[in-house]
Amino acid sequence: MQLFDGILREVFILDIEIYNALASRIKILGNLDISEKRRSQDGRFSMHVNNSRYDFRLSTAPTLHGESIVMRILDQQKILLKLDQLGMNEKNLKKFQTLLESPYGVMFVTGPTGSGKTTTLYAALNDIKDIENKIITIEDPIEYQLPLVQQIQTNDKIGYAFNNILKSVLRQDPDIIMVGEIRDDETLNTAVGASLTGHLVFSTLHTNDAPSAITRLVQMGLQSYLIADSLIGIVTQRLVRKICLHCKVDHKPQLPLIKKVEDYLPENYTFYHGKGCSKCEFSGYKDRVMICEILRITDAISTQISEDKNKHEIYLEALKSGFEPMLIDGIGKAIEGITTLEEVLRVVKT
Repeated sequence: MQLFDGILREVFILDIEIYNALASRIKILGNLDISEKRRSQDGRFSMHVNNSRYDFRLSTAPTLHGESIVMRILDQQKILLKLDQLGMNEKNLKKFQTLLESPYGVMFVTGPTGSGKTTTLYAALNDIKDIENKIITIEDPIEYQLPLVQQIQTNDKIGYAFNNILKSVLRQDPDIIMVGEIRDDETLNTAVGASLTGHLVFSTLHTNDAPSAITRLVQMGLQSYLIADSLIGIVTQRLVRKICLHCKVDHKPQLPLIKKVEDYLPENYTFYHGKGCSKCEFSGYKDRVMICEILRITDAISTQISEDKNKHEIYLEALKSGFEPMLIDGIGKAIEGITTLEEVLRVVKT
């Protein structure tokens, strides 16, 4: 099986003897124990392909019929992405840049695994890094190497976890801190404390939409008044497949799909799709692009958070301040011919 732009497809089938030999070779490359097949293992290795350097992250898991091996391929060239290359529309890009100009506070990038959160954070750091600002990141693992940024790798085997590192980082006099992931209430409280003492803190959470991140912070034990005082913004994103430019044609989606989004459609619109060609493996799609929603914490929203308002009340207040749900961004990209309506509705809840 192989992922094509986020969708699993069967490419070829190997005989079990060949697969076992291939699995052993991959585990050797990743410095894994080839004799251990009863538990999961994680590893990594690097390789140059066509004059480009790629990092391979390995994960193995024992299954009923043998080991499952997943390889995540990271292209080092992606670190060259600028903010305007992420795929944000003009309105969201301006909101995001405003958040990055904040002198202090906490900003979260949220979404499921594989939604491009780390790429967004790296693009943000790449945009604001400067010789005059001290930026420290805490990551597990360090995915890309950034110039002018001090990057720290966690090591749970020796007790060097996110929270332990974050406490020591605060004594390094940083201006900007990036915490790869908030995994426990202790790390969360330390990160929020850092923002309240004049630091700009970036991190990630796993939530389905921006307002849900506030609820998630409360569930993790953070007091509402601390959320209201420290939180400056939340970016929630997904990746959708882009229409193949070589076979792109006009397309009329099925009526039930139109009914789901008719309240968001302009008077005149045209949708597109790819009919399939050799360039896109006859899938109609080639590459992926981000769709997102950005919730800026205004004074009114901050007041609602401190008053323990529920997610729906915060959402309604956010709409008054110009918040646009991710669905609107997705529909806009579908009408522009970047992606399809079917693809947007595949990843976004209406």
